[in-house]
Amino acid sequence: MRQKFRPLPDHSGLAAFFRDVRAETRDLASPLSDADATVQSMPDASPAKWHLAHTSWFFETLVLAPALPDYAVFDSAYKYLFNSYYESLGPRQERPRRGMITRPTLDEILAYRDHVEAAMEVLLLAPLSPAIVETIELGCQHEQQHQELLLTDILHLFAQNPLRPVYRFSAREEHEPSKPPRAGERRFDGGLVRIGADGKDFAFDCEGPRHRVLLEPYSLADRAVSNAEWLEFIGDGGYRNPLLWLSEGWAKLNSESWSAPLYWEERDGEWHSMTLSGRRPVEPAEPVVHVSYYEADAFARWAGRRLPTEAEWERAAADLPVEGNFLDSGRLHAAPAAARDGMRQMFGDVWEWTSSAFAPYPRFRPMPGPAAEYNGKFMCGQQVLRGGSFATPKNHMRPSYRNFFPPDARWQFSGLRLAGDSDDA
Repeated sequence: MRQKFRPLPDHSGLAAFFRDVRAETRDLASPLSDADATVQSMPDASPAKWHLAHTSWFFETLVLAPALPDYAVFDSAYKYLFNSYYESLGPRQERPRRGMITRPTLDEILAYRDHVEAAMEVLLLAPLSPAIVETIELGCQHEQQHQELLLTDILHLFAQNPLRPVYRFSAREEHEPSKPPRAGERRFDGGLVRIGADGKDFAFDCEGPRHRVLLEPYSLADRAVSNAEWLEFIGDGGYRNPLLWLSEGWAKLNSESWSAPLYWEERDGEWHSMTLSGRRPVEPAEPVVHVSYYEADAFARWAGRRLPTEAEWERAAADLPVEGNFLDSGRLHAAPAAARDGMRQMFGDVWEWTSSAFAPYPRFRPMPGPAAEYNGKFMCGQQVLRGGSFATPKNHMRPSYRNFFPPDARWQFSGLRLAGDSDDA
């Protein structure tokens, strides 16, 4: 969403951003067969083929059709097949049945992408209204979101395959520690702080307006919770103690037989986890990933701590550089925290659950037109996550970014960081 007085990107910068994003999506899909790209592993996931088509549908429907004279729609059936949740733009294939779209083929979807990109190249040479520039920028940021979703959904799909196939081997660093570095605490003063997008760069509508929040003094762990600490939680009966769990979380634990993070399997007394690089031993030094809000909240209670609010998280991250283990690294899984002082892993590695519900900020207004359905209508029953993950493009992240998922979601690359009140540290 364009904040007031924010300069819009120039044509050359916008065109380069568009090309880079589209090329990255195609590269992420390149290891997949037509079958890999078609199957839907659960109702909350989408086939890779659908992600590839939907991100093209966005540009075709919201940019090319209204802005490029004589634009020829690639296939009129795609308006129905690849709409996501835009009620104002007409009916769509139900989300749980996206895997039924066996046709068009993957090759036809890639041809659709080519068609849209060729038309966008023509449009990007013409004078553009501020509204179209904003929508193109939104479309690129939207596609970056789908790049991460494509990876989360591929991992879930491959985890259901008894062969546990490798999506892509990761670029791992040598001589990584086997134990996590000691976790420290940083204290933060209370008082009035300003959070939310400052209007200088792109931000989604839900990241603003910038506003003041009153914080009590608090402390925040200087790294994410590790697998080693989660193993202690399991060993101490954390998944068997109802006193640690929210009521809905305890019910979900029992109905779905949770006993460890998603994708963890115990074999011959050792824990292994399914990753984008295939099944591998659980590395104690790495941040725990694929835990729900319910699990994160229970762990925090077990540890005698709590989850931070999103305002506490943003206050701690506001002056830090956006650096970390992102999609750009090619690692494809979370990395151990660096053995150094200061706040670590605030960006990249794992999305961090907060205790904050995804709700509108004071004076929030959704984007105009169909984009009004982008975030605002989901502001109920969701929890906020912060910081990005190893599957997030680095240039997509900023301190004000608000991700959100239902509290039982586990297939996302989600972990946690502990917080406390000032007298707890």
